Amino acid sequence: GNAFSPSNGFLPRTTSPSSFQRSIRITPTFIMAASSVDAKRSLVHTLKDAEQQEPDQRDADVFIDEEAERRLLRKLDLWIVPPVMLLYLLSFLDRVNIGNARLYGLEEDLGLEGDQYQLAVSVLFITYILSELPSNLVIKRFTPSRWIAFITTSWGIVATLTGIVQSYEGLLACRIVLGALEGGLFPGLTIYLTMFYTKREYALRIGYLFVSAAIAGSMGGLLAYGIGFMDGVAGLRGWRWIIILEGIPTCVLGIAVWWWLADNPDSAHYLTTQEKELIDLRMRRQIGHAKSSDQMHKKDVYEGLKDWKIWLFCIGQFGGDIILYGYSTFLPTIIRGLGTWNIAQVQALTIPCYAIGAISYLAVAWLSDRTQRRAVFVVMFGMICTAGYAILMSTASGNVKYFGCFLAAMGLYVVVGIPLAWLPSNNPRYGKRTVASGLQLTIGNSAGIPAPFLYQTREGPRFITGHAVSMALIAM
Repeated sequence: GNAFSPSNGFLPRTTSPSSFQRSIRITPTFIMAASSVDAKRSLVHTLKDAEQQEPDQRDADVFIDEEAERRLLRKLDLWIVPPVMLLYLLSFLDRVNIGNARLYGLEEDLGLEGDQYQLAVSVLFITYILSELPSNLVIKRFTPSRWIAFITTSWGIVATLTGIVQSYEGLLACRIVLGALEGGLFPGLTIYLTMFYTKREYALRIGYLFVSAAIAGSMGGLLAYGIGFMDGVAGLRGWRWIIILEGIPTCVLGIAVWWWLADNPDSAHYLTTQEKELIDLRMRRQIGHAKSSDQMHKKDVYEGLKDWKIWLFCIGQFGGDIILYGYSTFLPTIIRGLGTWNIAQVQALTIPCYAIGAISYLAVAWLSDRTQRRAVFVVMFGMICTAGYAILMSTASGNVKYFGCFLAAMGLYVVVGIPLAWLPSNNPRYGKRTVASGLQLTIGNSAGIPAPFLYQTREGPRFITGHAVSMALIAM
């Protein structure tokens, strides 16, 4: 007959691109089932030629061999996920290690009084949020590898130098610059991932970023405990060594990223020609054949700014991030108030909390991608998080409240993380997606400014204000 057969690679004769696309229904064995490499390449180019002549036509019938797609995803995960996770892990560690440094004499050495510690924590987020959207708008111009390498190396230097400040003013200056440099990383990574992964795979890859944040939280406690024994070495207090030794690896990674990250699928040296074409087809299957969809256009920027759904996501992100930053920064302080544990025990007790948060989010992200449902998981785990904060506010024993820390961690990573995959995947055009992601992260991370003031030292060990506000925001 005149039908396509995987065994012979035969295609029907047609007289136009549109009739070509209408005359066949490309089966799930499309491309990769062809009998030879040349046949595969021919099929790809034939379809691409048709697409170029009809740039606005969407092709709902494009299917790709599932095994070939799985092989591609495994390769992408091998080359992209490790550097992306390392980048965010070190970013989060450099941002919140001030919480561990507090336990090793930071406040006493710098003479911090009243709300000065809280202000030092929150001031970072002012410049952090101001740099997020501008960074997203320039990352494509400077290329992802160079831009991310520049900001990573720069904040690594600043983070390291924070360990030698001698005054409160010096600490504030370092935190301000650190925020300005770190602010471009997470929004840049979220956009970078959309260049390689489709919306059906996106939540799990964003999940890896949140897992790295959880690892940073648990690892930060272990590192702080170990480095704390260096107190007095070279005349430096333990908190200084914590900040210095956690900042140096960031500088090294920043240099490596210049060569490690590919700017886009076309420049990825680890992909074959057929794999690059497969990525292109996957993206076209998702967003259609419009050639301009991956370019920055003013119209798309304006559309993003006018879309009320984006602003609603931003408000929700703000509430979730207040909880995340409050929890991540003050968890050691909260746990210290639950019993009579020493510093080492407090650091060790933070690790299971972050571990359960990481495991919960990975499981939910996988299920969310598999089912293509987001809201149900956010609501369900929001309720779990609410229960955790209710326990922390209660008069229960220290052991029961520690269990509340587990429930809070289980819920908050899902509530904060899933919407970060949800919004970009619903905005396929590059310009609108960039604006949506930038606004979501900018407004969300502005929660880092008020979050530290929710946990006042004088309210310990119950911290009613901080827990009550967190519970109310989750409930909403």
